[in-house]
Formats: sequence, C-alpha cells, structure tokens
Amino acid sequence: MRSYRANHNLMAVSAYAKETAMNTEKAFDVSMMTAIEDIITLEMRRENNSNEATGMEEPDQIYDNGALSMASFNFPKMQPQHAAFIMSYALGVSTPTAAGSGYLHTITPIAGDLDANRSCPSFSAMQRYGNAIEKKRFISMFVEGFTLSLKKDDWVSLYGDIKGTGNYVSNVVEETVNMAGNGTTLTLAANAVQGATAAARLDSVHRIRAQTATGVWTEVAYSVVSADTPAAITIVAPAVAADLIDFKVLYVPEEDAAFTFPAKVQETPLRVSELTVVLGGKWTGSAFSGGRTLTSEINSIDWKFANNMDIEFTPGASGAYASSAFRNGREQTVTIDRKMKEAIMQQMVIGNEELGMRILCEGAVYDSPHKYQVEVIFPLLAVLKADPKVDGKVLGETSELQVLEDATYGSVIVKVKNLQAAYAA
Repeated sequence: MRSYRANHNLMAVSAYAKETAMNTEKAFDVSMMTAIEDIITLEMRRENNSNEATGMEEPDQIYDNGALSMASFNFPKMQPQHAAFIMSYALGVSTPTAAGSGYLHTITPIAGDLDANRSCPSFSAMQRYGNAIEKKRFISMFVEGFTLSLKKDDWVSLYGDIKGTGNYVSNVVEETVNMAGNGTTLTLAANAVQGATAAARLDSVHRIRAQTATGVWTEVAYSVVSADTPAAITIVAPAVAADLIDFKVLYVPEEDAAFTFPAKVQETPLRVSELTVVLGGKWTGSAFSGGRTLTSEINSIDWKFANNMDIEFTPGASGAYASSAFRNGREQTVTIDRKMKEAIMQQMVIGNEELGMRILCEGAVYDSPHKYQVEVIFPLLAVLKADPKVDGKVLGETSELQVLEDATYGSVIVKVKNLQAAYAA
C-alpha cells in the first residue's frame, strides 16, 4: 500500500565519486540517513505576462523558465562519513591515504574553479518520497554551505545546505492514450507498470482521467493492472459512446536499475563529550603545536561555512535547468559560547591577535590505534568580538572568530578517518 509517512523516505548520493561534468548523472554509491524532515525540492521558475499588453487587467499566461533544486542534508547524530561527504563536496579537494585497515581523508579548499562550469565538484542525489509515491533522481547538486555544531552533552551535528541545477528524472510519468470512451480496458503504449503483485501494480497507478468534453477532464475509476508489457488496466468507462477520446494515465513504469537504492553504511556517531579543543598555538603542516585546551567551560562551538554559490541559466544550455555553478567567495566563521572564567578572549579582541585552533572528535576504534574521527584545523583565526553575558548564575561569553586564509596552509584542513576509500574522487 502506498505510504505517505515521512519515515519511509530514503536518500542516496554519489558520495565516493563526483560527476565528471555539469549535468552528467553519476551512479549512486551509498544511501544516507539524513534527518526525517530533509526533502529535496524543486524551485519552479514561473513568470506571468502581467507586463505585457494583453488587453486584460490580469495576466492570462504563465511561462515555464525551468527549475532549480535545493535541499537540507541534516545529520543530528553525525558520523564521520557524513562529514567526509559534505565537506569534500563543499571544500572541493579530498585526498585519501591509508590509516590501518581504513583511510584518512584530508579535505582542503579547492584553489580556483573545478572546470569551465563548476567551482566545486557536484554529486547526484536520489530521494524516495514516502513509499511507492515517487522517486526522483537529481543531477548536479552542490554543497552551498554547512554548519558543524558542537553542544555540550549532545551529539556532534552537521547541517548541510544543498543547491542544484534543477535537472531531475522522476519515476512517475503521465501518458496519453487515445481510445473509445466506452471501453473498459486501457492498454498503455509500451510500458509495464511497476509492482510484483496485483496490489503493488494498482498502487503504482496514481490517476486516470478522460477528456469527456473539450477542456473537461473526468476522473476514471480503475481496479486491475495486468503484469503484461504493455500493461492493461481495467477501468470504468467514462462515456457511453465509442468515440475516441484522450485518457491521461499517471503511473510508475517498471523501474530500471538507476532507481535502485544502494546499501547504507553504519559508523559510530560522535559525541561532544569525546571532543578535544585547542585554542591558540600553531599548525606546522604535520602537527598542532602549543595552545590551550578548552574543556568544561565550553557550552557550544559552531563552525559555519558558505560558498556563496550562484547557480545560473547560461546561454547554450537547456532551458529546463541551470548550467553554471560558481561561488562568489568562501566565508567561514567560528562561534564559541563558553563560561567566562578569565579575560583571555577579551584581550585577544583588544590586541587584534591571530591564533590557530584544533577540534578533534574521536569515536570507536576500527583498527587499533586508529579510531573513527573528524579533526578540523584552522591555521589562522582572528577574534572579531567576545561579548560577556549572564548565563544562568554565572558569567558567560560569546566569541565570534573570523577564519582567515593562511598563506602556507590555507583556511581550513579537515581530517576524517573511516573505512571508505575515497570521497568526491
């Protein structure tokens, strides 16, 4: 039976291999357990003719200017694979090396643009809406930005902002069949209907309607869908005459392999209690030296990353979807909410000091001494403000740090360990 329950939704992506070119679909390699409310949607670009002299006060026509796609990929219980996927596509460069029986993925910002049409690598994504309602495959999706959220006594969380060209394929089609209005068997042109059982095939037909008069579409009742190719559907005749009329059938054809969901990968979710934070010190290229370890004073840390990407319709491409995706410039900030036990951050603002920062969160051991991990290194930060506040009965402080681009090591280095061989390769 068709289900519209959101917990039946499924999401799959091409996490391990990027698309070879803009609007070129890649096979799906892993199913992702995103948050239950995450939905890939289409932003339809429609325009009316209200600015034209039509002889009427109100518009009388709508122009179809294609669509863009968008989504949120949220991981409230972040696993290392989630960080590797989102950050590899957001930053642009992911280099794997062996780490025991697993891999260490070093993720850094891409220099310049990926190719003539993309600043960052793109991936393909597929969503199942409910169960047996619809599946859509989306081509050329980009990570516009993300927030890594670390709150005390909570899971490490990752919230991804996704944009796409609007290029998609649905498993639901609408077919027009011209036949006698008093007929009781409607035969499709070529397709079988999806479903191994009679009940499943019936669920795969969403609607049948007939044009019983010019511009008048009447709903048609249907009861049996055959397993034949093409399928024959038993209907209640909408008319008494044998005159030929158009029937529109909305249904799911027998699916091809492209709509198959790959297996999930399960890793240890990361807890903030397993977090190590070092503020100050310096990244040497191979190790983080010096600095001060922050512990119980931390309430939360948020790292916000944005590509400021424009997805545009350019000449020479399809009018149905965009063909260019370029970022206007990365922006990154780190916000630290903590107990104000001393005036260190206050002095850093006054002195306009620059500093480094290291965040390490480790999970279970997968091959001793190697653990599942996400490590984030900021070679160069500046404290923009450090605002004192009252936090319950104690003094608190919210500091905003600007991520700067170091001339040698760049703005950020992410190191993820898990068992997967590559991301965005």
